[in-house]
This record gives sequence, C-alpha cells and structure tokens, in this order.
Amino acid sequence: MSNPDSFIDEVTEEMRRDKLYGYLRRYGWIAVALVFVVVGWAAWNEYTKAQARAEAEATGDALLAAMQLEGWEARATAFAEIEAGPDSAAVVALLTAGVQERAEDYAAAAETLAGVAADGDAPQIYRDLAVFKAAILPNDDAEAAMLALEQQAQPGQPFRLLALEQIVYLHLEAGDTDTALTNLRMIIEDAAVPQGLRQRAQSLMVALGEPLPEEETAPQGE
Repeated sequence: MSNPDSFIDEVTEEMRRDKLYGYLRRYGWIAVALVFVVVGWAAWNEYTKAQARAEAEATGDALLAAMQLEGWEARATAFAEIEAGPDSAAVVALLTAGVQERAEDYAAAAETLAGVAADGDAPQIYRDLAVFKAAILPNDDAEAAMLALEQQAQPGQPFRLLALEQIVYLHLEAGDTDTALTNLRMIIEDAAVPQGLRQRAQSLMVALGEPLPEEETAPQGE
C-alpha cells in the first residue's frame, strides 16, 4: 500500500507547479519586457557615450589641426569652421574668439563672444567670461567698455577682480589717477585676490608713486 502522506505531498507539489506555470503564462511577458528594457537602455547608454567620445575626439583633432596652420588669420578661419557639439560649443567658441583676437579681427571676435553670451544653453560661467572678454577687446568705445566692466565688477561676479583691474587701466587712459588708485587698493585688500593679480596691482601702485596699503597684523598675545 502506498503512503497516504507521500501521495498528498505529490498532489500538493503538482498543484503548486501547475499554479506556478499558470502565473508564468499569464505574467511572464512582463519579466521578458523588463529584460528587454534593461538591455535596451544599457545598449543606448553605451551608444550615446561612444557618440559623445567620438564627437569630443573629432573636435579635439580639428582644434589641433587648426592650431598647426601657419598664421593667425588662417587659424581663425579654421576655428570658425569647426562644427562643435552642444557639450563643447561654448568652449570652442571662446577659443575661436581668442584666435580671432590674435588675428586682430576684433569685429569677428566680438561677434563670436556675443553669441556665447546670448547662448541660454551655455553654462553661466562661460557666458560671463564671454562678456568679460568682449569688454576688453580693443575698441574706440571706452564708455561701453567701462559699463560692461562695471557690471562684471559687482560683488559676487566670478571675474570681479579681473574686471576691476581692467577698469584701472581705463581710468589711467582717461587721466583719472585717483580713481585708478582707489580701484587698485580694492584689489590689493580683497581677501580672495590671486597672488599674481595682487603683485600686478602692487607694482602698478609703486609705479604711480603711491605707497602700498599697510597689511593688517594680528594682535600679539601678552
């Protein structure tokens, strides 16, 4: 005679198996779909990374090839023809403006920088840099340059101290030495001033015959 308990266990196990197969037939497609989604996403992610890598390499090669040309005018033309992707467009434009400036094509450099400054997709730091670089391009409109630099010299602006330095030069060109010295003191006494900029400001003050601001000394303990 067969063991009743063993028979019941076999029947129970068979019912469980049938129930599991039923679930798989009814819902198994969901698991398969999830697998396809995960695999597809991973493949797309790798594809976009490879595309971005290839784009960056192509842009870098184009920049290097342009810099190897003879003469700044030829380089400026080659830089302006580089088709950069959205991730590198602002950087390439800033580099292009720099080469155009070296080629003394100031109008083209100003136009390139204006494009970066107006590009809402470009990082804000690049847009601010474009405004600053445009303000210091050689031009006959000192008033417009002063206005742009004064905006960049406001507290909290990333290029505030560099803008102050350029404002000093504009005041000196206009013969306003007192205002230039005031701005030089502001640069020297600023806690965030880089050492190189501080040294330039100090050298200029000495050249103008003005004593350097006294550095604050910490009180000595008794």
